Amino acid sequence: MIRDRADLRRLHFINALFAHATGHDLYLADQIKGAITFSLADLATQTAEHPEFAAKFDADFNAAAAHLLAKLFAHLPRRGFFHWDAALTPAAATPLFARAELMAGLRQLAPFHESTLLVTNLRPALIPRRATPRRQRDYEDALAFIRDLTAARTARSANLQLLFL
Repeated sequence: MIRDRADLRRLHFINALFAHATGHDLYLADQIKGAITFSLADLATQTAEHPEFAAKFDADFNAAAAHLLAKLFAHLPRRGFFHWDAALTPAAATPLFARAELMAGLRQLAPFHESTLLVTNLRPALIPRRATPRRQRDYEDALAFIRDLTAARTARSANLQLLFL
């Protein structure tokens, strides 16, 4: 089976996101990816016919994966999970709103020894079309800000996994 670049990216994303469930087994990750893709079958068909829908398919795939992961973590009482979508509102990715959202998530994750903080759509929120030097710098500053805030507000004994998608 020949895979395109986007398909491989999705497979590695699922493998990293569900590593605790798959044990980094690519076959199991491929099964999860296949199930998510199957749930988006109509959009996948439209994307094959209209390549301009690829961004929407990626966004819906990521949202479906995050939703599935949230459902999985809901059954694991000792593991915390928080998902922040930076593209929810036009101002969500700005430092003031990002800090408020992330602090709420970190407070939610504080009681857990092991937890995952998933940040999605940060790049599309800060670099909507063209990557100008200023937009690229804003994106890199936002990544550093999120990493620093997470490190500063997480207990040393906690094992927090920070994932950007």
